[in-house]
Amino acid sequence: MSMTATLSRPERERPAIWFEALVVLGVAALLLGGVEVVAQWRQPLHQTVEIDLSARALPVYALFSLARGWIAYFFSLLFTLVVASWAFYDVRARRYILPALDVLQSVPVLGFLPGLVLALVALFPHSNTGLELSCVIMIFTGQVWNMAFSYYDSLCGVPGDYRMLGRLYGFKWWHRFLKIELPFGAQGLLYNSMVSMAGGWFFLSITEAFKLGDQDFRVPGIGSYMSVAIERGDVRAQLLGVLAMGVVILVVDRLVWWPLVVWSRKFKMDDFGSGRIDQPGWQRWLARSRAMQAATHRIGLWLAPLAAVPGPPPASVPVAATAAESSGRTARGIYYLVLAGLVGSMVWGAVELASLLMRVNLADWLDILSNTGLSFLRVLAAVGLGTLWTVPLGVWIGLNPKLSSRLQPFIQFVASFPAPMIYPWILLLVLKTGGSLQWGSVPLIMMGTQWYILFNVAAAASAIPNDIVSCAEVLRLSGWRRWRKFLLPAVFPGLVTGWITAAGGAWNATIVSEYVQIGDKLYQATGLGAYISRATNDGNFPRLAAAVLVMALVVVGINRSLWKRLQVFANERCRFLT
Repeated sequence: MSMTATLSRPERERPAIWFEALVVLGVAALLLGGVEVVAQWRQPLHQTVEIDLSARALPVYALFSLARGWIAYFFSLLFTLVVASWAFYDVRARRYILPALDVLQSVPVLGFLPGLVLALVALFPHSNTGLELSCVIMIFTGQVWNMAFSYYDSLCGVPGDYRMLGRLYGFKWWHRFLKIELPFGAQGLLYNSMVSMAGGWFFLSITEAFKLGDQDFRVPGIGSYMSVAIERGDVRAQLLGVLAMGVVILVVDRLVWWPLVVWSRKFKMDDFGSGRIDQPGWQRWLARSRAMQAATHRIGLWLAPLAAVPGPPPASVPVAATAAESSGRTARGIYYLVLAGLVGSMVWGAVELASLLMRVNLADWLDILSNTGLSFLRVLAAVGLGTLWTVPLGVWIGLNPKLSSRLQPFIQFVASFPAPMIYPWILLLVLKTGGSLQWGSVPLIMMGTQWYILFNVAAAASAIPNDIVSCAEVLRLSGWRRWRKFLLPAVFPGLVTGWITAAGGAWNATIVSEYVQIGDKLYQATGLGAYISRATNDGNFPRLAAAVLVMALVVVGINRSLWKRLQVFANERCRFLT
């Protein structure tokens, strides 16, 4: 009883008046930041943008980069929920959607960027809107694919009896989404959202400081700040950029990701409770803030009709008829309209691609293929070495919530930090130890890909039901037997998803890992990524198209022949509660 009294007393406390004022000021700062971002998008388009390397410019640059990342994440989340659900429920569309996601994931950033930037700048010739949209779309392409694959994988793992209960209660699609599918996939989607934000930051210095031949398409942000600082050899500015990026990552982790991680744990599928999860003091105070309670109450009233459960249908109304009424002619018309648009876009793209490939000679094709083999070995080494340490650490973190709360800020910081910003320093260290970029590019690739494996494994481990963990303890499984009989099968679905996205990210990372510029010096490794970077800098679109096509075919071929078979095996043999 004394414990109950001790716990209940703080719950009745109200935050101090200064905390309420801080909440109001925070909301006002968000609104003012939004106004500043809109003003930046509406600025007149300039041929060149001067980047201020002083410390006072960094807060505004951080705001711009953060806004681009979150706008891209919003569209990534929307795309994930819509497309993954479409692929799951529509068997006909699934045959096209999943291969299309494979192809799009395999196309490197520089395969999208040149044409996209030129098209959007031509579409918005009098403002920065075109350049800003191109940055957002590029960050989107670094975020969305692993989120879509993870959520589709979660939909495949929803227990059949849960879906049957939804049908018995006459759930419409939004009830099914809110009450069954989103809770079941919350942890995997959240962990992949964190690593997706990291993937979006990875190419920040490229997307914000993009150059195509002699044309400069630069926008103000932390990525362009670091790019200019590296070009000029300004160590002070580089350190300030690293510090600013670190502050942004840590603030986002504490204010956004960690509260969401705590929230997602209530959806863990268990036969008994998993215990109370401690929350930070500021988060409890924020929840008791009068300003926040008023805002959330308004939002709750607005969303209440959508979240209300309809209850069992009358006995006279067949469940099948109720379900059939929810999918009418309107949905079918939208389906065919979207499908026609996709087919038309694919036909147009195929014609344009064919016209470019016809200008590539045989010697270029042979050069591309030989470079592909070397990049393949580096990608294989990066994924293999990353797996060796991320799987044990991911399981350890997923099974220990308290450990996760302590390690997550550090892991989130390292995973989210745009590694290309510090590539010059790492490369100089490799060169001083007598190495070269030929093998030094492997750890550079790892810095951008291993986090996909770590976060997917951690999400899979955190979703293991407590009763399964208790059974393993009762059976006294230990050592390699514990890993072989319990842990590896439990996390294998998440591990396969991590492998798929890590492999795709590794091929993308070769672009910046095999081609590193430090001031006036250029370091290149023989590989497909360096070939793509050279073709982009030269503005050679035929060679760029050929190299991007080869990379896409290799990634899709590996996905179809290896990863998807492993995914089917994982879903059929290594799922709990199915």
